[in-house]
Amino acid sequence: MLSKAESYRLLWDFALPEPLVASQKWVLGAMQSCGPELITMLWRILGNEQDVCDAYQDTFLHLAHYENGIKPRSIKAYLFRSTSNTAISILRRRIIERKNLPDVAAVKQTETTANDLDSSHLQQQLRYNIARLPEHLRQVVTLHDLAEFSYAETAKILGIAETSARVYRHKAIQLLAVWMNKEEY
Repeated sequence: MLSKAESYRLLWDFALPEPLVASQKWVLGAMQSCGPELITMLWRILGNEQDVCDAYQDTFLHLAHYENGIKPRSIKAYLFRSTSNTAISILRRRIIERKNLPDVAAVKQTETTANDLDSSHLQQQLRYNIARLPEHLRQVVTLHDLAEFSYAETAKILGIAETSARVYRHKAIQLLAVWMNKEEY
């Protein structure tokens, strides 16, 4: 996954065709400093290139237009919250689209057996269940488990105590375990 993040680094290395205004420099600086971490997190949440690119673009568009170009107090915290919210919105759209499709999915499920574990199906179920988590639990799981931040970094970004981050993650894992067990065949 890091190689994908590194390949995207090339994109923003060439993104300086004309002189930048001061208000644009800090956005590019944020792209260069947080970009690879955001891409890694997005790959873990979304799992496909098109959605990762869409979420990445939306995040930096939100940042560039944040309160008429005013720089947020904590850029990194803003970026990770905005990115995780964008990714969750994409997952929710996928769920709605899947519900609106004809019963092709139902036919596919009847073809699989109880012993045939499809890892992509499990990943989709896990993503769906992470999207169902309450926001405070989802944010901790997203930052700690998907973006691989320590509890201290997660707590700092979310503005909570480190112990709270640990408790929220524990509660989230318990909920995910219950939900994933209910959805087994």
